[in-house]
Amino acid sequence: MKIRITILACILAFCVQPLFARGVSGDSARNTATAVNGQAKYVFLFIGDGMAMSQISSAEVFSTARASKDINVTRLGFTRFPVAGLTTTYDAGTFITDSASAGTAIATGNKTLSGVINMDAGKTRRFKTIAEYAHEAGMKVGIVSTVTLNHATPAAFYAKVPSRSDYYDIAVQLADSGFEYFGGGMIDQPAGKNHDRPSVIDRIKANGYTYVDTKEGFLALKPGAGKVVAISPVIQDSGAMKYEIDREQDELSLADYTKKGIELLDNPQGFFMMVEGGKIDWACHANDAGAAIYDVLAMDNAVRAALDFAEQHPRETLIVVTGDHETGGLTIGFAGTQYDTFFDKVGLQKKSYVAFDSDVLGPYKKNTPQDQAKLSSLIPVIKESFGIDYDGLSAFQKEQIEFAFQRSIGNEQVRAFTEDQYLLYGGYEPLTVKLTQIMNQTAGIGWTSYAHTGVPVSTFAHGIHQEIFGGYYDNTDIFHKLAGAMNLRVN
Repeated sequence: MKIRITILACILAFCVQPLFARGVSGDSARNTATAVNGQAKYVFLFIGDGMAMSQISSAEVFSTARASKDINVTRLGFTRFPVAGLTTTYDAGTFITDSASAGTAIATGNKTLSGVINMDAGKTRRFKTIAEYAHEAGMKVGIVSTVTLNHATPAAFYAKVPSRSDYYDIAVQLADSGFEYFGGGMIDQPAGKNHDRPSVIDRIKANGYTYVDTKEGFLALKPGAGKVVAISPVIQDSGAMKYEIDREQDELSLADYTKKGIELLDNPQGFFMMVEGGKIDWACHANDAGAAIYDVLAMDNAVRAALDFAEQHPRETLIVVTGDHETGGLTIGFAGTQYDTFFDKVGLQKKSYVAFDSDVLGPYKKNTPQDQAKLSSLIPVIKESFGIDYDGLSAFQKEQIEFAFQRSIGNEQVRAFTEDQYLLYGGYEPLTVKLTQIMNQTAGIGWTSYAHTGVPVSTFAHGIHQEIFGGYYDNTDIFHKLAGAMNLRVN
């Protein structure tokens, strides 16, 4: 009997252990996180805003189509990670989250309402973030994003506000955070919404930060520089860095800001760095697949910088890549192409929707009287920008473009509350969004929304304690898994 019991106990122990190794949801995930041995000393958390498996797969299919006619998918660096999981994204009020509540879940392990950052649904209780716990434990902290540094996702790691729109209050908390490195986009509303508040930039400098906003200043930063706020010298829209598709080769990239963060943060006590590819989301809101794909590839390049560092510290480094939610309802497949895709056509696109608006359509509208405006005058630059052969389009597609052109030239701003107009253009410049839609459809790419969707996102892990990030779990569990891997005592 004793022999049978011993054998049974061994079998149970063997079967139960993989459950904890793979990672599970809810309380079990928390137990898993606190059960690991050893410490992740250098921790990278990459968040592709708006990035789920459809955005990732699109980037892989595009990379394949750009290189050959082979349909064997060219994997991204982070999709080759040894551990992958699925993560649910709903928040306290809806199945379709926003970046504020999703960021709160990832950064603190707590659900809240959309629009709220690191406070409970009643907007009275504040949550401590994984970055703050790491900082208190003696680790240095870096926050990097392609969008403004006081936007929802980066803010979720240092700020606590009832509304993500409280940009000034968020910026003040950035200045007071004590975190060692901030890099990427600008700081939104640094003097308040009405430009009547004390300068946050002055506050940042007064708090001991080196503030740089030139490429020369950025490149001159060396270890020992102290606390740093490094703003991109080239800004495109709403204070953000350029879309990767628009970035000149000599302009700073997300990978550059990641590498500089590693250089400045590396120390014997370790570091935690959150890096956001924020404009994946913005491109998907506008249904611009080309811009989104290039920004996914840009984030993958930033991940490669972390992998290079991990090779030097293989037993102490953890790299996690995830998304906060999916945006746009992106699909690989369009009714008009049935089972076919032509992702090589995405490579013909040379400008994002933002660049086309600012470089082409905006100046044309400004300099051309309405009664003299003709779509035919823009056909060459449309082909140059999006790779669309107008003569090869169907009569229906030409009609759609002409209709959108007339709306843009007539300055008929599409309003979100007008249902038929919103469904057509989502509040964007009519001609531009119609061009991106047709380019996408020709490539075999479909969209369902100009907003977020409620599908799970993918989470990938590489390095020490990578195994606890496998399985199917909630976004709040990412906080607990990170805390466990870092041996942090959390409340």
